[in-house]
Amino acid sequence: MAADLSAVPEVEIDAEGTFKYILLRVQRGGSEEHRDIVRGTAAAEFHNHIFEKVSPEMEKLGFVCKCLGGGKIEHNSKDKKIRVFGLSTGYGKADHSVTVEILKRTYKDYQISWSDDKK
Repeated sequence: MAADLSAVPEVEIDAEGTFKYILLRVQRGGSEEHRDIVRGTAAAEFHNHIFEKVSPEMEKLGFVCKCLGGGKIEHNSKDKKIRVFGLSTGYGKADHSVTVEILKRTYKDYQISWSDDKK
């Protein structure tokens, strides 16, 4: 039996720094029910490294996931600011406006912005 989609955290990103991120759609196999999630870490040299870590974790829970694109996140926890920008060479640019809406639900007291800037 697959876990409940609501049990999958919407956001898992590094607490500080500038790093790659991907926007993923997690779905129960054979169902239309889905949840979009954000994952990002400086430990990933390339965007696909994040996907290669998250996908098996979701499969163990009974979900399939698809990468909707990527970019970068600049997280300044001291000033409570997050900036979403850039793109993934392998996956294309995520819809940063969707990413920002997801981030706002977790980082309620942050100033969160996005742009199509590459840097």
